[in-house]
Amino acid sequence: MNTGSRGSVSGSACWFAALLLGAGSAWGASAASAADQGGAAKSLVVGMHYVVPPFVGGSKVRTPEAIDTALAEDLAAKLDADLRTVPMAVPGSGNQAGRLALKADVALAAIGPGQVPPPSFTAVPTGYTARPMAIMRTDTDIKAWDQLKGRTVCLSEGGLYVGDMARRYGAIEIIFKAPADSLLALRTGGCDAAVHDDVMLKELLKLPEWKKFSASLPPGPAAPLAFIVPEDDAATVSLLKKLVLEWKRKKHLADLTRTRVRDIAFEVYLDQVVADCH
Repeated sequence: MNTGSRGSVSGSACWFAALLLGAGSAWGASAASAADQGGAAKSLVVGMHYVVPPFVGGSKVRTPEAIDTALAEDLAAKLDADLRTVPMAVPGSGNQAGRLALKADVALAAIGPGQVPPPSFTAVPTGYTARPMAIMRTDTDIKAWDQLKGRTVCLSEGGLYVGDMARRYGAIEIIFKAPADSLLALRTGGCDAAVHDDVMLKELLKLPEWKKFSASLPPGPAAPLAFIVPEDDAATVSLLKKLVLEWKRKKHLADLTRTRVRDIAFEVYLDQVVADCH
């Protein structure tokens, strides 16, 4: 029986039970603080599932799996504010629901099935919806999610599905720094399957060089990405809704997806070519 529909967002994304956001608008508290400091630049603090580590000189360039940071940067630019991102889940808390590690002005979260914002908060959907999807070599014998039991599955540490494959299906998870590393491992036989966001993977499979790795399992339940804001913060809610409409009109999310997939595919290509030349 096909069990693809049983895929789910990671428990680490289920943070709603104990969400803690800073009071006030996305820029109000920061602007007031800036004024107190003699007009210093205001800042916007955005909580998200995964904070992309700063680039270290000499290391490989790696494109993150999620578009969260890009969307937060757009919001900060609209507010003419400096962006600071903070992780929502506290590592090792032992609580699957997680909790916001630091106060934030707004949060970006993938809202899985049955999840709702906590009381006094509202969600403003960004228009981006992710589902877990697995891809494999076309000659794979894996035909259903349950058949991942005891098999190696590559994921990236910034993805929503770390922990889910082991917990739900008994898979052996191999976690890589970024999607390019996970997908390279799939191409070179380092894992039986790679699990990532289906929007990213479907775009990737349009590329001819991925034809031999186009076997897939049906995407799991949808998790819309949304901004979470205090519901009484009408100014921020209005601003975000206008920004989302602007993204939709300009097809911004589709453009972001094409760009990151092209970049990820190029990173995989470079690493594989270098490896093949030695």
